Amino acid sequence: MTTLSTLIQDLCPNGVRYFKLGELEDQGLLKLGRGDVISKMDLNASPGDFPVYSSSAVSNGLFGSYGKYMFDDERITWSIDGGGRFFYREAHQYSVTNVCGWLKVFDQQLVSTRYLYFVLISVWGGRTYNYTVKAHPSVIREDYLIPLPPIQVQNEIVAILDKFTELETALEDELRARKQQYEFFRHRLLKTSHETSKSYTLDEISTKISSGGTPSRSKPEYFGGTIPWVRTQEVDFNEIFGTDIKITDQALKNSSANWVPANTVILAMYGATAGKSAITRIPVTTNQACCNLEVDETLCLPDYLFHWLMANYLEIKSLGQGTQSNLNAGMVRNIEIDLPSLELQSRIVIALNNFDVLTKDENVGIPGEILVRRQQYEYYRNKLLTFNELERV
Repeated sequence: MTTLSTLIQDLCPNGVRYFKLGELEDQGLLKLGRGDVISKMDLNASPGDFPVYSSSAVSNGLFGSYGKYMFDDERITWSIDGGGRFFYREAHQYSVTNVCGWLKVFDQQLVSTRYLYFVLISVWGGRTYNYTVKAHPSVIREDYLIPLPPIQVQNEIVAILDKFTELETALEDELRARKQQYEFFRHRLLKTSHETSKSYTLDEISTKISSGGTPSRSKPEYFGGTIPWVRTQEVDFNEIFGTDIKITDQALKNSSANWVPANTVILAMYGATAGKSAITRIPVTTNQACCNLEVDETLCLPDYLFHWLMANYLEIKSLGQGTQSNLNAGMVRNIEIDLPSLELQSRIVIALNNFDVLTKDENVGIPGEILVRRQQYEYYRNKLLTFNELERV
């Protein structure tokens, strides 16, 4: 920070000029454009290893790979049809689709591409684009105001912010390694045969297996109550402490939704999360796509079954039918599980819970460290990119 403060004091003590992206384009410092139409059929017709980026914010916007490429240089791209999010593309051979915009800087002695990316992604957080208000290049030209200090200041800011991103990347790499370690030990602990193990069906280790129901959507008085109601999209290898939707006592009386107690293990039977599991930490009701397993704790610990279902997700999902691998209660009842003694189950649960905390808990685990780093990065990014504005001539 000391070096940056010195540079600012020496080179721009009174502030800096702010420019619209369109003004910078009109001055010939950069160019805005959009990609080409590239469909999945095009990718199949011309296979290759060159990445194609589209409007999704998932997986860095990667759409697929192609046998051709449009660019081989450093650019900024963004989503036009989606939320307008920006991506920094270092120099490599790649293409972008027509739902992406691209930005090419021509004079790196006046404008750093990486610096410009940091400014754009910082300002983007306060913008709203959707499928009605699209982030076309003509819109972007007028929407973004760029502070432009001397290039030495830009480069120092980039160096500082890159250090933050390197630290976050290192933590994310460690988290991936820990998750792989977790998967390995979970497999070893839950799929290794023990001398005390006995085979049961899920029906045999459950005191009750039930599904729920959905109150009539045409009855607004059924929703907005105090009763937690779980839908299968909330069943995602997680503990359930609350739900997005709550129903009323009237809904409970007039639908198939029923209470299940805390520490009930839920298995999603159909929908996008079919085969995934969760465990309730509070009493809840559920919809009909949830298979609710109330476990006989003289045979099996609920947390052990929860971990076991997670470890066997792919096998369970493969039992399903149709394009979404739909399950039914009969299939679930007949799933077989080998159970060691309760004492060994308890030790295994403790070990796996510790890994869970390390890889998932945002308060004390690695995700928490990543969250803190990200908050620090965003704070310093916004602070570093805020300058006194010189009056326009």
